[in-house]
Amino acid sequence: MLFMAMMSLGGEKPSPDKAGGRQDTDEALLERVGKGDEDAFRQLYQNTDRTIYSYILSIVKNVQDAEEIMQETYLKVWTSAAAYRPQGKPLAWMFTIAKNICYMKFREKKHEADVGLDDLTGEETGEFCPQLENAADKLALQAALEILKEDERQIVLLHASAGMKHREIAANLKMPLATVLSKYNRAMKKMEKFLGKEE
Repeated sequence: MLFMAMMSLGGEKPSPDKAGGRQDTDEALLERVGKGDEDAFRQLYQNTDRTIYSYILSIVKNVQDAEEIMQETYLKVWTSAAAYRPQGKPLAWMFTIAKNICYMKFREKKHEADVGLDDLTGEETGEFCPQLENAADKLALQAALEILKEDERQIVLLHASAGMKHREIAANLKMPLATVLSKYNRAMKKMEKFLGKEE
């Protein structure tokens, strides 16, 4: 299956500045994906996988669920790309798909277990994000997943794990830049306080 081949590329993706030649924008790639172009899908995946994963993880707070939802998100991107209408914000469109799938999963879990959404925090696996190598990063991520509000978590993870700039986060989450900066600073203070207690 095409998507499983994309997932297996994992750590072998070139960074945009290392890849030689012309790089298509995500908008152009998405248009090509809509026409069934597998190479464009592969490139779109490589351009966005860390950002989409961080966004999903910020919502579901569980690695196993995040990985499953990420697969479903890219499958939906593949099957729905032809319906995408260029707006200059393909990542925001992908975020909407991911968020809808996350909330669908929450509703399924709530129906199955009859628990509130606040109870769906997932298991402690010790492995939160494969991109984070050292213990301090993992501890900070654990703090983000446990103590931050959803919007604060999204901003911190998109900035720290996915490397997005605050201006990009604001555009993609449809928030004013000042709000993103304020929430980021508040979240960092909460995490510093939490990490200070843990030491």
